[in-house]
Amino acid sequence: MTAWPKSFYAFGANLLTAGAEWRLRQKRRALGAQKRTFAALTGRLATTAFWRDAGIVADMSYDRFQAQVAPRDYAQLEPAIARMRRGEANVLWPGRCAFFAVTAGTTGGPVKSLPVTEEMLGHFRRAGRDSLLYYTVRVKHAAVFRGRHLYLGGSTALTPLADAQPHEAYAGDLSGITMLNLPAWVEQHLYEPGAALARLADSPEKLAALVARTRSLDITLLAGLPHWALLVAAALRESAGPGQGRIADLQALWPNFECFIHGGAPIGPFQDELRAALGPTVKFHEVYPASEGFIAAQDVEPGSGLRLMADVGLFYEFIPMADFDASRLEQLGRKVLPLDGVKTGVDYALLLTTPAGLARHVIGDVVRFTSLEPPRLIYVGRTQLKLNAVGENVIEKELTDALVGVCRRNGWSIVNFHVAPIFAHSPTGQNRGRHEWWVELRPGTIITPTGANLAVELDLALQKLNDGYTARRKTGSLEAPAVRLVMPGVFEHWLRFRHKWGGHYTMPRCSADRLIADELAQITSFARD
Repeated sequence: MTAWPKSFYAFGANLLTAGAEWRLRQKRRALGAQKRTFAALTGRLATTAFWRDAGIVADMSYDRFQAQVAPRDYAQLEPAIARMRRGEANVLWPGRCAFFAVTAGTTGGPVKSLPVTEEMLGHFRRAGRDSLLYYTVRVKHAAVFRGRHLYLGGSTALTPLADAQPHEAYAGDLSGITMLNLPAWVEQHLYEPGAALARLADSPEKLAALVARTRSLDITLLAGLPHWALLVAAALRESAGPGQGRIADLQALWPNFECFIHGGAPIGPFQDELRAALGPTVKFHEVYPASEGFIAAQDVEPGSGLRLMADVGLFYEFIPMADFDASRLEQLGRKVLPLDGVKTGVDYALLLTTPAGLARHVIGDVVRFTSLEPPRLIYVGRTQLKLNAVGENVIEKELTDALVGVCRRNGWSIVNFHVAPIFAHSPTGQNRGRHEWWVELRPGTIITPTGANLAVELDLALQKLNDGYTARRKTGSLEAPAVRLVMPGVFEHWLRFRHKWGGHYTMPRCSADRLIADELAQITSFARD
């Protein structure tokens, strides 16, 4: 491919920004885009063995789709995906699939292998481009395209699938697969840390090489999970030459650095620390990517929710959480709503139909709309990640918001946390429960935190956020929370033990069982011994 002249490239970035601004102003564009996407996807799905048997036909109405095609989770699709991994054609999507994303996601969840078809790669490319254009529209310039973009993702080294022979197929991290399939102009003008470094697994050696390569570059954008961005920022700030002292922040190292893109984990626990590490005028740009598809991106200032990406090839559906039951998905087809049926302020389980061959797929995320014209939403947690020991029904977002608020008031910096239930029976036979918090705070704060004080404040914060929690606390069925402040490094030790340490793994903030909590207890017990 002939290299673009830099001036022509800059002109193209400004032109794309203008086009994105026009599209964002068309508030009712989303519903029309969803109708076109539905027709296009069902037309392709109808030609495959699995979905033809499941009742999908070309030119079917949405009402017929809703009545005939049951929602499905990953376990119900896994046998068909296994056939695709063995090289079989026309199973969930026309043709054969060459790439399979082995999900990392939230640690503790089941490992998934999701097909990434050529059409799905096109979706990720378009959605990634548009999400960045949303940023340029918001800041009213395209200067971010004038420098390099540093992506902190998984390794691009993929594993060949022997069962697929004689056809070629590979498995690996989704971010690695997408980075291997970037447009040529992105590789030439934007992408860092370069092909050789991107192949390496996360390790101290990779971190040192990344610092050596990028510290003298003109970086304008950094993208990655918050905790990994902090680790990279710390290494870069310590990279000054002898006698030069520590670099104040990344803007002091990269004068044109202006944008931090984050998604995949709530930024709240890390926001203040990120601001100090990245620089005073760096803008945070939030996106909502999932292994199953790129769902939403920020188009206005923080606090208004993320704009649903309705015209990038995904068809969205929603089940009200009041009706959701993972054990009887096949009976919930009529409870599912399209985009034009949702309301603001209601929690929904998210379903996707995608050009990877997934249809009415329950991805496990819970979202809440903040506006409908245009459609904007927030991520509130996972369908399985909530605390419901005695009917309190506390979700991941409420736990995160409570801890962030308490720590911000006291000047404490959060490293990591996890919450699990404890069950007990009272002398009267009543089933009682409480929440056990495992919290790692960064040392060196002015006010010394204690577990007892933190527990009192968390209890009050959750009572303001969740009526069910408040009611159970008043009846006594839910006791006051217990907080375990752990020594530095406990969560990192657990993640390494689980082989989940790296820039593309996130910690589950809560769990309905005590598997993680009991392992954390063992680690802290060994540390005391």
